[in-house]
Amino acid sequence: MKLAKLLLIISFLGLAACSEQHPEPNIELIQDMMESPAIKAQEYDENSPNHSGMRLPAENTVPQGFVPYKYGVDVDRASKENKNPIAGQNSQEILMTGQKFFETNCMVCHGMQGQGGLKDNSIGEKMALKPPSLLSEKIRDYNDARIYHIISKGQGVMGPYESHIPQAYRWQVVNYIRHLQSNSAKTVTK
Repeated sequence: MKLAKLLLIISFLGLAACSEQHPEPNIELIQDMMESPAIKAQEYDENSPNHSGMRLPAENTVPQGFVPYKYGVDVDRASKENKNPIAGQNSQEILMTGQKFFETNCMVCHGMQGQGGLKDNSIGEKMALKPPSLLSEKIRDYNDARIYHIISKGQGVMGPYESHIPQAYRWQVVNYIRHLQSNSAKTVTK
């Protein structure tokens, strides 16, 4: 009888704890687990081995929905064989998604309008090796697959962004770069 009363009291208290009328917040016993530090990709991280916030996924892990990039670091083969499945499609949704990932990952060095280390940004101007203008004839002459490959695997001092820009959105970034190029009044030769 006492056990039944005890169980009834415990279940009543358990149900009372679940009500939305309780105005007090939960007590956080281990705050580090509730509020972990957020580090942006290009941010300095004193705890990282190379002091970069841009971290690669753990070895031998595969993100959900990931399809391995079959061209490796072979830019020539990728340029010839890979095709942009959304080439020429510049719907508002595609351009907005491309712009979002461009502004998050590429704008830091290439600038808001893609002018590289020439102007329109704060970091590219200060870099010893200036990032190229995405509006230059050289970049305009690259096919979409080459730009996609450079975004994925990096080139020169630019690191790979394949772990930062999901596969589903890299082609949209390429289309956004083409949109910037088509909207620029003059080209840059560097």
